[in-house]
Amino acid sequence: MICVAGLALAASVAPQAPTPVYLTVPGRASANVWLAAEGARVAAAWGASRPGGGTDVYLAVSSDGGRTFSTPTRVNDREGTARVIGEAAPRVTFVARRGQSSAIDVLWVSRESATDIRLARSLDDGRTFGPSRTLQAKGAVGNRGWATLTSDVRGGTHALWLDHRGMAAPAGAPEHQHGAAGAEVLPAQGSALYYSDGTTEREITKGVCYCCKTAIAAGANGAIYAAWRHVYPGNRRDIAFTVSSDGGRTFLPPVRVSEDEWAIDGCPEDGPALGIDPDGTVYVVWPTVLTDPSPHKALFYSTTRDGRTFTPRVRVSPAGHSIAHPQITIGPAGERAAFWEEIVGGRNRVFLSHRYDEGGFGPPEPLSELISGTYAMPVFAGGALVVAWTEGGAEDSHIVVRRISAR
Repeated sequence: MICVAGLALAASVAPQAPTPVYLTVPGRASANVWLAAEGARVAAAWGASRPGGGTDVYLAVSSDGGRTFSTPTRVNDREGTARVIGEAAPRVTFVARRGQSSAIDVLWVSRESATDIRLARSLDDGRTFGPSRTLQAKGAVGNRGWATLTSDVRGGTHALWLDHRGMAAPAGAPEHQHGAAGAEVLPAQGSALYYSDGTTEREITKGVCYCCKTAIAAGANGAIYAAWRHVYPGNRRDIAFTVSSDGGRTFLPPVRVSEDEWAIDGCPEDGPALGIDPDGTVYVVWPTVLTDPSPHKALFYSTTRDGRTFTPRVRVSPAGHSIAHPQITIGPAGERAAFWEEIVGGRNRVFLSHRYDEGGFGPPEPLSELISGTYAMPVFAGGALVVAWTEGGAEDSHIVVRRISAR
């Protein structure tokens, strides 16, 4: 088992939190983690890179609410081919099986001669994985990535990703480029959002912002919700949303969550996140740029009950703070927690804003203190809030996991 002593939390959180756990692979740089929870079980998937190049996806599982984790297992069956970055971490979910313990599915982007969205399943709690398979259509050209994954109460799996097959360049030409200032050379209208139920794929819409994470979630009623950053006229890159009421067979036309009017000639590389509370209300959190008093990214949330209309956006991050890479998790009693990172004192720090009663979100609390923390990922598990993020340099990074009291 892996359970290594680490740094203390900030004073406002420390009395509630035990010693953190470090997840790493010997001789590798471990980074960009994703969590899934089922009761007291927590599955953590991340990328582990070798010094000489090549990245693999690893998984570790906790059966005690994130206090300890199993020895990491390599997921990808094609060694060194995973492509993992902060906004495109591997994804993991528990998949219900009738009369049996849940399977664990892991999704990641693989890059060899082509770019694949790959999925592998473990039937023994993450100790071994079967052969992986691609989710995009055989022979699909072009680049793709920023994939995400969820499962529903009936044991169905649902994946979402961004796809450039409609923009594939002639043989020998680059598929996707950015100008010197980050401007896209190819028009955004060619980028598309794709969905798969694990067997077949379909295009949902075109005109997506290509370098921001996507989000997908399954409701208790069987509905599938999806959010992403869309490119609207004038290069305005706001959050779009759609819902499927038939298990992913069809999706409603996308709607705009909020008219933020963030015009940028390039990819923000900062997408939305989704959470669903026990009464079926869907929360969308996302960053956008404000110009007053000076340009900075702020975190907002909005909610919907019908997938078509949204409440006016509400700010979560403090005024004047510039944030990045938000996540949200909602517990079984409706507890809400939002996370993000911002630069304080010259280094990235992970912040938590939570609320366990009525209302939006409470004041932020810093979690990472002495070492830069990036790309936080939270879940509620085993009666606690479990959050993981990346700490350390590019060549010696590791995953930190902390438990925080849910009350």
